[in-house]
Amino acid sequence: MKIDLTDTTASKINKGLVKGRRAIGTPAVGMVLTLVIVTDEENAYDALKAADDASLEHPSRTLVVIKRVSRSPRDRTKSRLDAEVRVGADAGTGETVILRLYGEVSDHAQSVVLPLLLPDAPVVVWWSVDAPRDPAGDPLGALGQRRVTDSYAAEKPVGELRARAESYEPGDTDLAWARVTPWRSMLAAALDQVDSEVVSVEVAGEEANPSVELLAMWLADRLHVHVRRAVSAGPGLTQVRLETTGGPITLHRSDGAMATLALPGQPDRAVALKRRETSELLAEELRRLDPDDTYASALRFGVDRLGGIQSASQRAEASTWTPGSLPVRPVQDAAAPAESSAQAPAGDSASAPAGNSVSAPASASAAGDGDPARPTPAQMPPVKKADPQ
Repeated sequence: MKIDLTDTTASKINKGLVKGRRAIGTPAVGMVLTLVIVTDEENAYDALKAADDASLEHPSRTLVVIKRVSRSPRDRTKSRLDAEVRVGADAGTGETVILRLYGEVSDHAQSVVLPLLLPDAPVVVWWSVDAPRDPAGDPLGALGQRRVTDSYAAEKPVGELRARAESYEPGDTDLAWARVTPWRSMLAAALDQVDSEVVSVEVAGEEANPSVELLAMWLADRLHVHVRRAVSAGPGLTQVRLETTGGPITLHRSDGAMATLALPGQPDRAVALKRRETSELLAEELRRLDPDDTYASALRFGVDRLGGIQSASQRAEASTWTPGSLPVRPVQDAAAPAESSAQAPAGDSASAPAGNSVSAPASASAAGDGDPARPTPAQMPPVKKADPQ
């Protein structure tokens, strides 16, 4: 059932929701949360479809906020709120209100959304595009316990990750992080099957895919080793190679569906590693509403502390690299390498301790851009974990 309301108010929208529930014979509200989607007209359909599919797992009241751009100065001084209320089969397993804001009211979207929130239910705010630089400081973001962005939709994804690290607050998360969950699970399981020391890591994927950077930062942060970011044709993430003292561990996916896991001394095995739809990523984020400390730690590690990017042709030339010959951007402060090494705690080395796993803690250091004559990991100072902010 759909109810169109033109030049309306939040009070009339609430009455429309009650009217719609009664018309379909479900007067009770069985929603578990309020999902606020901030988007534009171009991306509203895809965002709403993903939310409807996710509502099969998480019945919710979905509020879609669309700020319409007025063409003339006169129109920009006029305020108007149009709404479309959907209940029943037209709204998945929840309720949907599409809010179109015109004029000055678009600058005060939080005042429109606030009366429509479900009482005593958590609020999740999702920016499908054009996320603010500081989600927690945004008026709409301040309403949510969980704030979901998607750096993949940004014009400069890597720059978006830097902004997320600077403004991170507990409750922030990104769909680019959810995209690497199956990879993280598979790599953690693989390391549990070997008893050897990880020396260095290479992560390959599309150049403008922030999930590749996030996975690389997570590995560097948790394994306490140097990680190189390599470029491939995709789709998405294509390969992770962990060089260990017992031989390489490789997880390779070329078609976006099936991957091959290779462990030292074991036969190769095929594993399902399908690229997931936005609705599946959103449903995963709605399963947990507490702060994601692992994401925060990986994000704060810093994208600029990863090894240099290589093209596909450069990777082909270096396909038979060894730990001692792997070119990596130095992970060190602006000071000289000797000073960085002198400041390292006693007992640190350029590699992780024996038997390291992805849950192993790591310590802090800053980033350097490096130069064409990049040192080997053995010549580099220890990788340390970034200080929490």
